[in-house]
Amino acid sequence: MRVVFMGTPNFAVPILEELISKHEVLMVVSQPDKIVGRKKILTPTPIHEVAIRYNIKCHQPANIKDDYQVILDLNPDIIITAAYGQMIPSALLDTPKYKAINVHASLLPKYRGGAPIHRAIINGDKEAGVSIMYMVKKMDAGDIIMSRSMEIGDLNTTELTKELSLLGRDLLMEALENIKNGTINPIKQDEDLVSFSYNITKEEEHLLFNKKAVEVYNYVRGLNLNPGCYFKHNDKMVKVYKVSYDNQILGDVSTVVCDTTKIGIQALDGVIYIEELQLEGKKMMDAKSFLNGMKTYFKKGDKIE
Repeated sequence: MRVVFMGTPNFAVPILEELISKHEVLMVVSQPDKIVGRKKILTPTPIHEVAIRYNIKCHQPANIKDDYQVILDLNPDIIITAAYGQMIPSALLDTPKYKAINVHASLLPKYRGGAPIHRAIINGDKEAGVSIMYMVKKMDAGDIIMSRSMEIGDLNTTELTKELSLLGRDLLMEALENIKNGTINPIKQDEDLVSFSYNITKEEEHLLFNKKAVEVYNYVRGLNLNPGCYFKHNDKMVKVYKVSYDNQILGDVSTVVCDTTKIGIQALDGVIYIEELQLEGKKMMDAKSFLNGMKTYFKKGDKIE
């Protein structure tokens, strides 16, 4: 097929690479590149990097609804999106021979929206999945062409994103073959079962311990590595990337209960052990390395904010 592919983050990379190997990718469309880091370096999006590597034209409009004619001019057979990040104009949805389809990282109609992987882990779901669907003007509401699930286990968002990306890649190849052969039977989504997975807000990155230990554990996994979560201690931000827990009660909720060989903070029904962290202005490190260098930063009884 003659394909225009629209995507932006790492999730979309294996999907695009497989498309390039199996089909004719006429153009890649991605969100605009961003300035990153203290040196303010303009950095290509992961999908733009793939386009550069394969010498494929990359279109990066700030607002796709004002700048899409260049896509129509290519007369693609199909438009495929995967975590692109903007609403697609109607002209792009209806014009191609096989219309426009999306690779979405949830078992629709559950978790429509921009953060389905984060929300599945935060909510303690046992399984996640990928849906291939036709695109419509309403967000993630189109008919489902195919879907497939997998167990989450103890994966964090970064790890699960990689797994679902590969699952989505393989499922998309099957779906394209079926679309071309006319052997698909799209299923309408049950609107009574719809839930939404809105993007993580800055406020949500603040890690609180006044909840069950397993909920804190799931929360940290759900925000690891991007955007990450934090708490404040000694007037500094402490980013948390990995925790474990047990079911002991060793002190008041949201206080430090271990401070020598482990960093332990009391949750409602258990102790959260910080295993990987990053103090403001420092690099990420494991708890043992942190305690070796800053033995007195966490003191038993300290209140965590």
